Order: sequence, then structure tokens, then C-alpha cells
Amino acid sequence: MHDNPIIEMHPQEYVNDPFVVAQNDRMVAINSAIEVDLTGQVCADSIGTRIYSGVGGQVDMIYGAARSKGGLPIIALPSAAVVKGDTVSKIVATLKPGAGVVTSRYLVHYVVTEHGIASLYGKTLRQRARALIDIAAPEFRAELEQKAIELRYL
Repeated sequence: MHDNPIIEMHPQEYVNDPFVVAQNDRMVAINSAIEVDLTGQVCADSIGTRIYSGVGGQVDMIYGAARSKGGLPIIALPSAAVVKGDTVSKIVATLKPGAGVVTSRYLVHYVVTEHGIASLYGKTLRQRARALIDIAAPEFRAELEQKAIELRYL
């Protein structure tokens, strides 16, 4: 990299600036999550109150891609995970108590699991909940639907 004119190096405050990111047409930002609730809130750094990882640049990249001409801001995650021998849904009715919201619902455009794509941008809470239930692991969909009804999303 030393003295190579085709390589640019910049500090994090530049490369993670969403307004710099947005200058790239068709910017695609793919980030993951620990869990996503039925409104589209993304927790990517904690399991409840237990910190699991650093915050990183998820919000910067998602926002930058959203502002990019033709950009795609994507949250991609498996629909379920095995935790201590039990299968748990990664699409949840509500985030665990104390979980950090890394990316707020209004910035999330697409959530992708192995069961499909939920397009959330500009959607109502009812539409968001339905789209997310549809891409959840099949064994959790009935429970998520019941909780969505209780929360008055459906």
C-alpha cells in the first residue's frame, strides 16, 4: 500500500461518515443482527443487558446506503439460532429487556433471512410485523403472530 497511488487510506470518521458513504451510487450495506423485533428495531451489540460486541459502523453504513442513489440498506440474519441446546427465533416480538437498539426502525429498509425478504421502508407497524413474521422461522410464526395481536400490531 505504501506509495501506491490507486489505494486511499482514510480514518474511520471519514469512511464511516454516512454522507461520504452516500456519495457512492448503488451502495449496498449488508449488516447482521442478534435480533430484530416486529417493528424493525435492530439489536446487534447485546443480548439483553449483556454486551456481546462493539457497535461498529452499522448505522453509518445503513444510513449511507439509504441515502445513496439506488442504494440498498440490508439487515441479514438467520431466522433462528441454537442457544444452549434450544432453538430460538432471531425475529422477536420485542427486544430483550436492556437490549440496545443499534439501528432504529425508521432506518431499516430490508431484513433478509433464509425464508425471504421483508421490505419495511415506509410501511406501517402492521405491515412491518406481517412482513417480519413471514420471514421468521416457520416454527415461530404462530407465536409471533399471537404476540403481534397482543401488542396490537395486527
